[in-house]
Amino acid sequence: MTTAVQPTAPARFTTRRALIWGGFALVLIVAPLIFSSNLGVTMLAQMGIAIIACLSYNILLGQGGMLSFGHAVYTGLGSYAAIHVLNAVSAGRWHLPVSLIPLVGAVAGVFFASLLGYVTTKKSGTTFAMITLGIAELVFAMSLMIPEFFGGEAGVSGNRVVGEPVLGITFGPARQLYYLIALYTLVCVAAMYAFTQTPLGRMLNAVRDNPERVEFIGYSSQRVRYFSFIVAGFFAGIAGGLGALQFELVTAEVVGPVRSGGYLLFTFLGGATVFFGPIIGGVLMILASVLLSELTKAWLLYLGLIFVFMVMYAPGGIASLIMMNVRVAAHGKFGRVLPSLLAMLAAGLVMLAGAGALIEMIYHLQLNSAMGDELRYLGLSLHARSAASWLGAAAVFGVGVVLLELARRRYAAHWGQVQSEIENAARAGEGAPA
Repeated sequence: MTTAVQPTAPARFTTRRALIWGGFALVLIVAPLIFSSNLGVTMLAQMGIAIIACLSYNILLGQGGMLSFGHAVYTGLGSYAAIHVLNAVSAGRWHLPVSLIPLVGAVAGVFFASLLGYVTTKKSGTTFAMITLGIAELVFAMSLMIPEFFGGEAGVSGNRVVGEPVLGITFGPARQLYYLIALYTLVCVAAMYAFTQTPLGRMLNAVRDNPERVEFIGYSSQRVRYFSFIVAGFFAGIAGGLGALQFELVTAEVVGPVRSGGYLLFTFLGGATVFFGPIIGGVLMILASVLLSELTKAWLLYLGLIFVFMVMYAPGGIASLIMMNVRVAAHGKFGRVLPSLLAMLAAGLVMLAGAGALIEMIYHLQLNSAMGDELRYLGLSLHARSAASWLGAAAVFGVGVVLLELARRRYAAHWGQVQSEIENAARAGEGAPA
């Protein structure tokens, strides 16, 4: 007599998934209670919008291997459609709850993705990228040529507080709007994750990896790209509609090349190869554009240097670095690499402190020389025309470079040993009798 073996692995996996999604929802709920200032709540709302936008872009880049330079077209046109409908609701011509306005952006995103995506997805690779760039420039030029729809340079403004309050909710206070954005963020993130598990999402991965084989087994790689492009446009439109509610103003900048470049940059930095990578990228996008831009005028230079560094040394983005260390921790060997990892991070901070001092003094001489030669940096007083300040900053930078290289070599040696042990253990496990 034999007893049936209960499939416990799927149950553990389901429990783990429930914990992850429950934790994500809890973070969305608790975040405005911790960062309760108006600036904090506003930044959290913008992070939710950026997360949806970056994840929708990653459907193209990460899942489909489609490098698009015009994703802001669909978020931006979604914003314009949403703000016009919001104004129609305010004027009494339409009757639609404010909470459903983002879905208007979704419909606009689907419409324009269906229209423009039919052309762009006929090609792939570099040709696809160039077509998206051309369409992006075309739409941006039209935004200044058709003021009846785009509002010219002033843009189109609106008021999200319309209609009678429901349970006291008017979406006027920033916290009320944040929770609406958080709800959309949770639902959209879950829906985009579900899309990765669908046959279309799996086939999109296949088209990215080997389109010739996809064609050989009877699927049209162009149709797969096209339908996926529409899905990405749907979620991009939702992000645009939420942006219209958040700012109550839509200008030509939302369809501009800078916005499209931002989606590409931060999706890559977060990690296009891991699902939660664009979530990290969306958070970094708001931190950089709001906080970092307030701290220094050289924030774009820092951002560019970080991007170059990531392309050279961590092309998988921050999420891939996290997953690599999670794998090591799962085998119980993270403690072996942790000291050298911390040493490398500390040396990197020293190097960045020296480089930052040099950059800030250069910017001060170029932009603020009329205000004197003194500037504050990390609590210290630097003098942009003093040789001592320049020599000190250069010395800190040089020491940081040397320490970073020494720590990197030590970390690489420990990492190589750990990876070798993990591979040997895996091979031994495969060869063990069942």
